[in-house]
Amino acid sequence: MDLATLIGLLSGIALIAWAIVQGTNGQPGSFLDWQSVAIVFGGGIASALMSYPLKKVMEIAKVVKHAFMTKTTPPSQLIKDMVGYAEVARRDGILSLESLTKDIDDEFLIKGIQMAVDGSDPELIEQILESELEAVIARHEQGRGLFDALGKYAPAFGMIGTLVGLVIMLKNMDDPSKIGPGMATALLTTLYGALLANMFALPVSDKLRMRSDEEVLVKQIIIRGVMSIQSGDNPRIVEQKLKTYLSPAQRREMSDEQAEAA
Repeated sequence: MDLATLIGLLSGIALIAWAIVQGTNGQPGSFLDWQSVAIVFGGGIASALMSYPLKKVMEIAKVVKHAFMTKTTPPSQLIKDMVGYAEVARRDGILSLESLTKDIDDEFLIKGIQMAVDGSDPELIEQILESELEAVIARHEQGRGLFDALGKYAPAFGMIGTLVGLVIMLKNMDDPSKIGPGMATALLTTLYGALLANMFALPVSDKLRMRSDEEVLVKQIIIRGVMSIQSGDNPRIVEQKLKTYLSPAQRREMSDEQAEAA
């Protein structure tokens, strides 16, 4: 569970709810308008259905789960693992890595090691792994794009609802009892659209982008590590190659951990 995502969402909801309750003297019902909800949420979903295949829209809950639940292997730990595999391959031969795959959870890493153990052509291994990485990036872009679309369309439907409410209000200027509901629809749809976009859709999209970058980095390290192990590089060389994917701060942290372990 990503606590930052959960805390951020709950904090946003709590602060807005507090402001509404305080501003309405404990009677927040005036901020609930089902017509506005239908315009913003219904319109946003309708636009998503027009923009993306039904199958992708139906997977929205699965995509949201990645923002809250997905956890990738820390790059520093992965590099340590890859160096360990390089040491085993150098000591016992690359075929000995096959027995280690049963303890590995990452299917991408397992595939790379198995192809290396099978003696596949290095260029072919790299090509297959790179192609799979590109497919992963494309899938991530589709999932994230759905929330980008919601973030783009929700405020637009908020404005549409505002126009609808204003039309209702202006057409009933002679009936004061209908001015209030029309104005409520006009203002609340804008509020709902802004909330849906800026408190949910766009933050989730940004978190999914970060998750995607993390996973892509992990897979890039795996590709480079597998290629280096297959070529018979010294474990120290493997480590130096893979550390280039880390930031200077991450490299210092990894060096400190290794010094403490020694």
